[in-house]
Amino acid sequence: MTTYRQLGRSGLHLFPLGLGTMQFGWSAGEDTAFEIMDAYYAAGGNFLDTADIYTTWTPGNPGGVSEEIMGRWMKARGNRDDIVVATKVRGAMGGMDDNQGRGSVHQREGLSRRWILKACEDSLKRLQVDHIDLYQAHWVDSQTPIEETLSAFTELVKRGYVRYIGCSNFSAWRLMQALWTSDRKNLESFVSIQPEYSLLSPTRANFERELQRVAVEYGIGVIPWSPLGGGMLTGKYQRGQPLPESVRADENAAGRFSDQNFDVVDTLKAVAGRTNAVPAQVALAWMLAQPAMTAPIIGANSVAQLQELLGTVDLTLNNDDLAQISKASDWERARTELER
Repeated sequence: MTTYRQLGRSGLHLFPLGLGTMQFGWSAGEDTAFEIMDAYYAAGGNFLDTADIYTTWTPGNPGGVSEEIMGRWMKARGNRDDIVVATKVRGAMGGMDDNQGRGSVHQREGLSRRWILKACEDSLKRLQVDHIDLYQAHWVDSQTPIEETLSAFTELVKRGYVRYIGCSNFSAWRLMQALWTSDRKNLESFVSIQPEYSLLSPTRANFERELQRVAVEYGIGVIPWSPLGGGMLTGKYQRGQPLPESVRADENAAGRFSDQNFDVVDTLKAVAGRTNAVPAQVALAWMLAQPAMTAPIIGANSVAQLQELLGTVDLTLNNDDLAQISKASDWERARTELER
């Protein structure tokens, strides 16, 4: 029986793996998205994560497609009350040619009070829900005071449009600034952080140096994105071999191919062989054993991909396996190699 995990100190309890929906309307069409969400829900999954800007980079697409697909799925299945709906606000909505010389595009993004209140209403309509369970600041807006941002989030909670608030891609000091402001001003406080975090260098170092300590100390739930390093940790990339067919192959080759990262993949394969698992399951099981971790957010373009990752829930690594993986991905080693 699956054990659901409390998100920080909030009242939300999540399936150990969140389902990210950035690919819906991009690399996975609506029919496929419905099949993936059906399979996730059937397995006990209850945490769907999206953002208003998914997928704005598609030519002619004003954004919000992922939210719309999620909304139609929940309405068709009648399961809204079973789902923890998480979305984000910050990015620009609408094509860059929408401003017609008036600069309006710059008023359709950010973390200002004006934009947060408008963006939330728009997300509610696309999702076809009366409230969002977890509303997150997608990344920092350095032009808007954090007091204004948190005040707007607080108003949304008071109106009943939002249940809890979180942040994504905040540095440790930005998160501390927000927590301090919430406490000092008696405003709603972030219950979660969504950082980029995986076994790959440098994302492991970036999180563990400071953010992890803040999360543990202040009871902040961690729901990382890209826990498989854009697919690098699935083992589909081979050292010195041609790139496989993948929408992220070139990105991985440019930013993630290193001797240490390939050593990490080799270690995952070795542990997988001993545990009757696959490398991706081992990488996720390692992450679930880390302090403050609630639910890594996975993505899938097919039911087959999803089913493989869901096998993580039944996998428990022993201390020796965890230590071997941690040693292979040790970020102090990466720093030493860069200094040579």
